[in-house]
Amino acid sequence: MAGRPADENGKTVRIGTRGSPLALAQAHEVRDRLVAAHGPELEVAIDVISTRGDRIIDRSLSQIGGKGLFTEEIEERLTDGRIDIAVHSSKDMPTRLPEGLSLSCFLQREAAHDAFISRKAAKLADLPNGAVVGTSSLRRRAMLLRLRPDLEIVEFRGNVQTRLKKLEDGVADATLLAMAGLNRLGMGDIAASVFDLEDFSPGTRSGCDLR
Repeated sequence: MAGRPADENGKTVRIGTRGSPLALAQAHEVRDRLVAAHGPELEVAIDVISTRGDRIIDRSLSQIGGKGLFTEEIEERLTDGRIDIAVHSSKDMPTRLPEGLSLSCFLQREAAHDAFISRKAAKLADLPNGAVVGTSSLRRRAMLLRLRPDLEIVEFRGNVQTRLKKLEDGVADATLLAMAGLNRLGMGDIAASVFDLEDFSPGTRSGCDLR
């Protein structure tokens, strides 16, 4: 997401992002691509911004205001010029952007699949009847119950590491994570299995190379 264009005359380009390991990995990739495209003389800084969606993790997004909770504070900094660009996961973007802001570029497309994560089963079909699956996604909840109406679905918010810790603590028997995020974190090997796109529709499938 971009606001005003950066000044190329010696100004440091500031990238705004959330502070999760995945958000930082994506912001660092954008920084590296910008430097590769414009040369090592380009100075790029990453500003970590706490959002209300990050701070409130004990309730579902629908209860506290929706996806915009992950972008509002970052958009404010874009609008007033404290940062030049912002890096988000597409799935966290609201359907409408504030006036003056635009989605101007996407990283090269990653895997669109959802990953099944569990220490108790290799795939969804192997979970016992009535097993507990954690997710905060309405899309995933609907498709899980279409495939396995016997499952109990519980609220499961937080970044990748938080959700894995919840699994370790026994909050749920399994969860689902975006394979794209796991790949960008170098954690693709934790997926017990990967859903077929025909059986489990992805949240976002678009993307183009950042030049």
